[in-house]
Amino acid sequence: MKILLVRLRLLGDVVFTTPLLHGLRRRYPHADITYVVEPSAAPVVADNPHLTDVVTVPKSTGMARIRGDLATAMSLRRRAFDVAIDLHGGPRSAWLVWASRAPMRIGYRIPGRTWMYTHAVDRPADAAPRHSVRNQWDLLGPLDVGPCDPERDPVEMVESRDANARVSQLLRRAGIEPTAPLVVVHVSAGNPFRRWPPEAFIVTIERLVRQDPSRRVIVTSGPSDTAAASTISDEVRRRLGELAVAVPAIPEFDVSELHSVIRRAALFIGGDSGPLHIAATTDAPIVAILGPTLPERSMPWRSSADFAEGVDVGALPCRPCRQRVCEPGDFRCLTRIGPERVVDAAERALSLWRPISK
Repeated sequence: MKILLVRLRLLGDVVFTTPLLHGLRRRYPHADITYVVEPSAAPVVADNPHLTDVVTVPKSTGMARIRGDLATAMSLRRRAFDVAIDLHGGPRSAWLVWASRAPMRIGYRIPGRTWMYTHAVDRPADAAPRHSVRNQWDLLGPLDVGPCDPERDPVEMVESRDANARVSQLLRRAGIEPTAPLVVVHVSAGNPFRRWPPEAFIVTIERLVRQDPSRRVIVTSGPSDTAAASTISDEVRRRLGELAVAVPAIPEFDVSELHSVIRRAALFIGGDSGPLHIAATTDAPIVAILGPTLPERSMPWRSSADFAEGVDVGALPCRPCRQRVCEPGDFRCLTRIGPERVVDAAERALSLWRPISK
């Protein structure tokens, strides 16, 4: 059997599809499984042991996109897939699945696109209190893969050896010893509805360092908010004074490097964004700061043996929301989460850390 999977973006959403790769490989151990993805999220599935091939399609616009997609569709059609699954439901992914001409084409039941599939699956509402992995897993229903379970089918990402070497060099240059408790704090998200206030991050990092000056904190941000990490880490260093060495200035990591550095961490702290779910592919303890999204939908999907604690504001009339307009206008699902709650959760996680022997 030859199976085609299409999920072009985003980072966290591609991470959420990786349990499906494990499930498909278990059900069809001899299948040829190909994954189509855009370059920004390709590192998530690169070298995945359950995949036969990864096809990267550029994120382009206009005529360049039309020409590129036509060439991709022709290439996919020549490979004669038996099954094609649209893991996204967007217009581009739906068209690529349809254009593959696979006899069995599976996707979500979405007005205007359902006709492209031979098997349509109901799609839960975006804000429904149901995990995104389970929503994706519904698409495997027609293939008789069976139920999903984070203990058996966690999210996965293979570490890049090259990225690992680069990270080792960066940490040595920053004076971070392997025996130091390393905390990775990701301070941005793809939209303002998921960004905890900068001052809250600043207070949290300062308290963690003052509690144990041997800790080293790496502050990261993403392409949607590139200045956030430097702005926050600069202010933390100013407040820490002689303890500022605990928050070294390190260049931003690419996706593979971020995965590698989180694997070494005693703790990851971040909001509901791609890096949170990259962290879930490691065994690093996690403190997740959840704003408009519910823990039932967005908490790390992995073994219960790995520490993961969500911090959220609790019930609000406007939560969850579609993240288009903040009805109260004050982003209260984030601004009402105090640093002390995140610090308390972080200390619980860090209490489990044990130094690595030299």
